[in-house]
Amino acid sequence: MTPIIPPSPNRAAQPCTVPTRVVIVDDHPMVAEGVEAILESYDDIEVIATLSDGRQIIDQVQALNPDVILLDLNMPGLGGLSTTEIILERRPNTRILILSMHDSPEYITSALSHGALGYLLKDVPTDEIKRAIDSVMAGERYLCTGAQGSLTPTGDGAREQLTNREQTILLQLAQGRSNKDVALALEISVRTVETHRKNIKRKLGISSTAGLTRYALEHGVLQGTGVQL
Repeated sequence: MTPIIPPSPNRAAQPCTVPTRVVIVDDHPMVAEGVEAILESYDDIEVIATLSDGRQIIDQVQALNPDVILLDLNMPGLGGLSTTEIILERRPNTRILILSMHDSPEYITSALSHGALGYLLKDVPTDEIKRAIDSVMAGERYLCTGAQGSLTPTGDGAREQLTNREQTILLQLAQGRSNKDVALALEISVRTVETHRKNIKRKLGISSTAGLTRYALEHGVLQGTGVQL
């Protein structure tokens, strides 16, 4: 019988680490390329795509199957907040890190309330991007130092009472879209939109569409959507 020889300690099998799959979405090529170059220096991160707008990542998110999306807040067309809402409706386990040059509390709280797990200013040190990705992959929320310093409680609990779907529909309505347009965009019935619209008005104590728009402006709901205020 051939003797069984134990493997040499130096030849022991090494654990296989699956790299974190990252997509970068930013309409500024220099920013996207710079972030990609930073992340490619890490063995445990794989940049699987760099895209330039929200619609592209929404169309490709199922096929790409990313773990983390680094998402620009301000993009032409479909902005970062709308994109975040739609992606999380379709793939709730996706971790979204917002990239922005804005450090105001309104921008930060809007991003977090729309489902982003983290917020990074575009001038953060390169190693902080890696820390942010590791944090959201561990299920933790991450705010860069500049964002932490700016974030303050809003003192208004009404908006937190809205469901994720109601927040999505509020965002759509505040951009002037009709019930039919919202239904088509979210792939739901017009009647469902009307029901959500009534619930939103009831929860916020608002009786008109104009009132919803004013609320959205005053509470930063439209920040990062591409709408010119």
